[in-house]
Amino acid sequence: MEYYQTLGVTKDATAAEIKKAYRKLALKYHPDKNQGDKTAESKFKEISEAYAVLSDSEKKKQYDTYGSTDFHQRYSQEDIFRNFDLNDILRQFGAGGGGGSRSFRTNMGGGGGQPFQSFFGQAGTNRAGGCGSGGCHQPEKGHDLTYQLVVSLEEIMHGAEKNITLRTNGTSQNVTVKIPKGIEAGKKLRLKGKGAPSPQGGPPGDLYLKVEESKHERFVREGDDLVCEKLIPFSDACLGTKVEVETLEGKKFAVSVPPGIQHDARLRIKGHGLPSGPLGHRGDIYVKFGVQVPAQLSPEAEELLSSLHKAGM
Repeated sequence: MEYYQTLGVTKDATAAEIKKAYRKLALKYHPDKNQGDKTAESKFKEISEAYAVLSDSEKKKQYDTYGSTDFHQRYSQEDIFRNFDLNDILRQFGAGGGGGSRSFRTNMGGGGGQPFQSFFGQAGTNRAGGCGSGGCHQPEKGHDLTYQLVVSLEEIMHGAEKNITLRTNGTSQNVTVKIPKGIEAGKKLRLKGKGAPSPQGGPPGDLYLKVEESKHERFVREGDDLVCEKLIPFSDACLGTKVEVETLEGKKFAVSVPPGIQHDARLRIKGHGLPSGPLGHRGDIYVKFGVQVPAQLSPEAEELLSSLHKAGM
């Protein structure tokens, strides 16, 4: 679902314009004005979901940064409607307080309990078959599953698609997962409906893939920056030198090391780190220097160092 298109606004629309567009569409597709119209009900859910995201500055920022597909891998339906003011919606349509829209309040969960599970989670649907005397009941959803997904820094740099094999209840299935550029370790990718099946015939759970970075031979990640370590002899630290650094993309830089560089000092190669999300800027590469101390000295080297020591170096 493309949220801006759903509300009929442009990406640079103001908060007031987004709210105005939502209110206009919500009045048109409001359940009380379209009794029994499943198409209108579905449309109302779509525009409410779009408004829940675009009216929240943080969710809107994430949606604008990652796009629709990656956003829905990162955010579940519960995440989307978290902190969404239901009472504000009810007040807009005269459904708050003690009067107003009875059927809307009923569909939304009566203003209490878990309203978004009842209405936005396919209210009134009983996949096990019909509605009983106690009202409609939705079969319990299957359990969500969480797996570790190990990715390399190269895959984080460019984005990738990985084929993985899942084993659930003795059966195996192959799924393809898209790795967004710049994803951070610890983040979870959501594959809807790829979790455990429901024991009652309801919808399956979701699969969450927790991202773990594999150890790289040259770089350590610090946010969007990459750090590599170079050991140089004491003489080079004193007199200056040049070292070669190769980026994740295979590009090579000759980095000039100034005379007198200190242990643990860093030099920056700007703009050749990891991307900050699919559309974000690139971080930097930092070359961290260490002074290499030889384990053994030749008699000549020992004599030279003794002379330097006497000179106060």
